Amino acid sequence: MAFESEIAKRKTFAIIAHPDAGKTTLTEKFLLFGGQIQTAGAVKSNKITKATTSDFMEIEKQRGISVATSVMSFHYKNKWVNILDTPGHKDFAEDTYRTLTAVDSVILVVDCVKGVEEQTEKLMEVCRMRNTPVIVFVNKMDRDGKDPFDLLEELEGKLNIGVHPMSWPINGGKDFKGVYLLHNQSLNLFESSKTKKADDVVKINGLADTQLDKILNPKDASKLRDDAELIEGVYGDLPSEDYLAGKTAPVFFGSALNSFGIQELLDTFIEIAPNPLPRATTKRDVEPNEPKFSGFIFKIHANLDPKHRDRIAFLRVCSGKFERNKNFKHVRLEKQMKFANPYLFLAQSKEVMEDAYPGDVVGLYDTGNFKIGDTLTEGESFIFKGIPSFSPEIFKELINIDPMKSKQLEKGIQQLTDEGLASLFVQELGNRKFVGTVGELQFEVLQYRLEHEYGAKCRFEARSIYKACWMSGTEADLKDFMKYRQNNIAYDKDNQPVFLAETGFILRMAEEKYPDITFHTTSEFKV
Repeated sequence: MAFESEIAKRKTFAIIAHPDAGKTTLTEKFLLFGGQIQTAGAVKSNKITKATTSDFMEIEKQRGISVATSVMSFHYKNKWVNILDTPGHKDFAEDTYRTLTAVDSVILVVDCVKGVEEQTEKLMEVCRMRNTPVIVFVNKMDRDGKDPFDLLEELEGKLNIGVHPMSWPINGGKDFKGVYLLHNQSLNLFESSKTKKADDVVKINGLADTQLDKILNPKDASKLRDDAELIEGVYGDLPSEDYLAGKTAPVFFGSALNSFGIQELLDTFIEIAPNPLPRATTKRDVEPNEPKFSGFIFKIHANLDPKHRDRIAFLRVCSGKFERNKNFKHVRLEKQMKFANPYLFLAQSKEVMEDAYPGDVVGLYDTGNFKIGDTLTEGESFIFKGIPSFSPEIFKELINIDPMKSKQLEKGIQQLTDEGLASLFVQELGNRKFVGTVGELQFEVLQYRLEHEYGAKCRFEARSIYKACWMSGTEADLKDFMKYRQNNIAYDKDNQPVFLAETGFILRMAEEKYPDITFHTTSEFKV
């Protein structure tokens, strides 16, 4: 029963958003309400110069954006909450997509000024693929933005999901006075507070309460009553089964920077969000309450602490109990491993944990044994499915500009591409290295981290490559093709041959000339 109760306490979710919607700020406020930090930083506040807690990489602090998924855990009202704060920038979407495989639900942050943006739509597509439950937080209500009813219509139309308002803003912009909680008929007014929890909370008993006209003013009170009546007539009660099926998203309004609306969001989340869910594998669905441990690696981060050159693999526990110093099976390598110092995270700080339960995210010190998608079990051989991989869209050649640091550059590019930040392809002829990414910003991050974490200076030169294609077919056909196109053959980090097709026409010609070879645009985790 103790095991079952531990599972019931777990809530594991990701916060996703378009860049600059306020996602990282919301994460900080959750940690504030969870008692993990006493003061929250603000990425773009002129008054607060320290960077946000969850953005720990130096380049993130300089650019004011999140480029790597951060993992944070805290207790809140007898629940154990695991937050995965994801990159918002589209160039790092792959990290976000993989993170979504490791969570049971999502909070989507939308800027009330800009509404639903392109990256928001793409992130929701990934959520819909897995029917992931979503709660929407409409942020920055203290700025002049779109009408709340228009925002609800935009959310439904662009995100292809039903919405259900749980709170309702009282005015907006400089006249923003707080939120009315529709589900329990109370009014919360918050004092603007960028660095601490808001203490100024006023409650009323329903909209008929005469106190409402005194707390607000007759005009605002009348508008709130009219809005609430309309919402009640249109939306009624929240259908919890539709939320859990990913069909309907509860919607909250507030301002993360000023601590408006966070408490209601967090309280509702821990009440309705799902506990750890079953996970699909190559053999069967694994239930969280199974007695034997299993989990998978969804992220790898080198140099979490640049002083110690450490490399951390992030493990999502799916079933059973993870225990320190216990032997587990690395399915791909078919070998036993145990971990003396598994970590629990609060952004860049970490502490050794003795055990972990389904839903938890564990940091494992790694010397190069892990790749994204690897599975650990208590003996059974299966692989967790659904870890997405994407073909690179931009290809550049890595040029070493300091031959004295060749060894550092080699180690750095191997470790950083193992993180999933980019794909590495090496040509045997001349040991040329080609790096493929989803966007240009990844090259900037790679260059920065190679120099500042490994002491290796390089540049990237654009190359005309249309697609990187992995190949399957008979041994004879593959050998013949690789000889025929030897100048276009490279090897990925798993030493698998890859055809770097320069144009779509060249790829079509190869397919016609070798009809028995299949050219794949994805490679990772074929099973």
